[in-house]
Amino acid sequence: MTGNPIANQIAAQRGHLFLWVPVAMAVGIGVYFAVPQEPSGPILGIACGLGLLAAVLSWRGSETSGPLWAALALILLAFGWAGTRAHLVAAPVLEYRFYGPIQGRIVQIDRSISDKLRLTLDQVTLGDLSRHRTPARVRISLHGLPHDVESVTGLRVMTTGHLGPPSAPVEPGGFDFRRHAWFQQIGAVGYTRNPVLVVARPDARSPAVWLGQVRLSLSARLQARIPGQAGAMAAAIVTGDRSALSRETMDAMRNSNLAHLLAISGLHVGLLTGVVFGAVRAAIALVPPLALRWPGKKIAAICALLAAAGYLALSGGSVSTQRAFIMVAVMLAAVLADRRAITLRAVALAATLVLVLRPEALMGPGFQMSFAATTALVWTFGWLRAVDLPRVWRPLRVVGTLVLSSAVAGLATAPFAAAHFNQIASYGLIANLLAVPVMGSVVAPAAVLAGVLGLVGMAQPALWIMGQGITWILTVAGHVAGLQNALKFVPSPPAMFLPVFALGALWLMLWRTWSAVLGLAVIALAFGVWSRVERPFLLIAETGGLVGVMTQAGRALNKPRGDGYAALAWLENDGQDRDRIAAYDRAQADLDGKAMVVPVNSAQMRWASGRSAACASAQMLVTPTREISGPCLILDPDALRKSGALAIWGQQDAWRVEAAKVRAGNRLWTRAGQKDPAQALRIVESVRLALNAPPGQ
Repeated sequence: MTGNPIANQIAAQRGHLFLWVPVAMAVGIGVYFAVPQEPSGPILGIACGLGLLAAVLSWRGSETSGPLWAALALILLAFGWAGTRAHLVAAPVLEYRFYGPIQGRIVQIDRSISDKLRLTLDQVTLGDLSRHRTPARVRISLHGLPHDVESVTGLRVMTTGHLGPPSAPVEPGGFDFRRHAWFQQIGAVGYTRNPVLVVARPDARSPAVWLGQVRLSLSARLQARIPGQAGAMAAAIVTGDRSALSRETMDAMRNSNLAHLLAISGLHVGLLTGVVFGAVRAAIALVPPLALRWPGKKIAAICALLAAAGYLALSGGSVSTQRAFIMVAVMLAAVLADRRAITLRAVALAATLVLVLRPEALMGPGFQMSFAATTALVWTFGWLRAVDLPRVWRPLRVVGTLVLSSAVAGLATAPFAAAHFNQIASYGLIANLLAVPVMGSVVAPAAVLAGVLGLVGMAQPALWIMGQGITWILTVAGHVAGLQNALKFVPSPPAMFLPVFALGALWLMLWRTWSAVLGLAVIALAFGVWSRVERPFLLIAETGGLVGVMTQAGRALNKPRGDGYAALAWLENDGQDRDRIAAYDRAQADLDGKAMVVPVNSAQMRWASGRSAACASAQMLVTPTREISGPCLILDPDALRKSGALAIWGQQDAWRVEAAKVRAGNRLWTRAGQKDPAQALRIVESVRLALNAPPGQ
């Protein structure tokens, strides 16, 4: 050891530096998504060039400088790759409201937040719109009368409906659906109230179409043989088809912290491969000649890997399932290489592969929560292995392991769930302790057994067992979600919370010296920043139809209906319940007929629609009605479309104004609806001047 403390710290990490590879990559990817201006091609090229240079310097560097240069290389290369990936998936985005004929091929069927059946189409044709301006994919919700749509991937359909570009954030800093849609190549979203007609049947010879038909046929058979919502959940966890799950079931699963059982992710793939691995290894061990001559452990690993690959294909290959398959494949490959399967190194390798294949996955809650839980579990049980614990009765050890696993996974994912979804399930640990063991010991084995027995037409007994297990899970979800104070709501954290918290937690778990405890200080700093978050005093929707004022009792909304998504998002981000009627009731004191007057400093903001849309004595008028004139600043839909939703904070005698489209920046996914960013800045400045104007001006 030298006298250089930095060199000593780095030297202590020898043999563990690979664990920091995905961390460095995540920093580079995070920087790309955080910058307000889209990096140009030359900038991305320079970043990659400097990254390669840093890689060379790391190879030639000393034991101290080499890892630092390697970290810089990974950050720069990940930054460049994230930008390159964003350009590679670029596709046209609809730039205006469209109503007319829509034709395309079904690639996905699911349900919207309002529980409407929803189709995602590719190979799209929109009326007379030219090919180079037509989105690669569109998503339409089916409203109106019940639609009899065949759930067949590859079916070409047509309808007449409304489309528009993916929506901007409903408030500055809010969730930007445009970015999510960009990487899925969804260039327009909308709805139809008209029938959906079949134009052409899919080519049954196509492997993708055949697999899709098998998947949906299996979903239908599961729902037919397992009645009610238990059958719908069985279809969801086996095939990924969640279209039959009711809104009540989805809400109960979310509110009890059991929604992860619906998404085909690490838990499901892990359970499947665990059951197959254990069954094959046990079958070989039961035959002594085979057990003595065959490598049972490796054969079981190969069978489990094949089962995971089949599950990936059968379930539709969603991003979460791909991520889970990569994690399981890495661990099974370690078994084949006679290495320990469940290690932090395996988790780091899986995370690295996911970030290389889909760097945008870093920004989603699925990636964050999945790897948070896995890393925390592997670290915790690795630490316990190193501690000489007294031996206990095996059943107690199993129960203790189960309780500890649920507690660790819940604690690791809770900050991410709270930050993304603004809620904490108070009894989530209890629900998971009651439901997850049934999922692992009853539902998953029964599903595998049903698949085997189904080959000879004898799957029904296994399906009955599977249905009983799922019924128990749904019962637990319903009871836990119905408990008093089952949900606690929290306000949205500042943008820096998750990166700071994640870095602190990773430092605590991955660093190999006493200084790892500094991670606790970083975590405390992150929560301290969150605890001081200030929500906007006034929120104005982009349509001009919705205004929300913060009161001592919570946010007050100016109307009980309309702009539903924005209203729900505002209440969630405030850390309040989703009771919109209660929010409307809070505004009654400020409402006068169809007008709402809000005092802001010495100025007034007035919301009004229709014939009531006039400045009166207000310095600023917000209205969904176009072509209104007057002596005050008028924010109608045409003006607000340029700025996006507005947020206003009070700072002593001055008011700070922020626009959603300014906050979102000039990125690839924001450019379709933002022709001139300077217009948004001018509107922000006009609002600020109006609200801070002296009385009488």
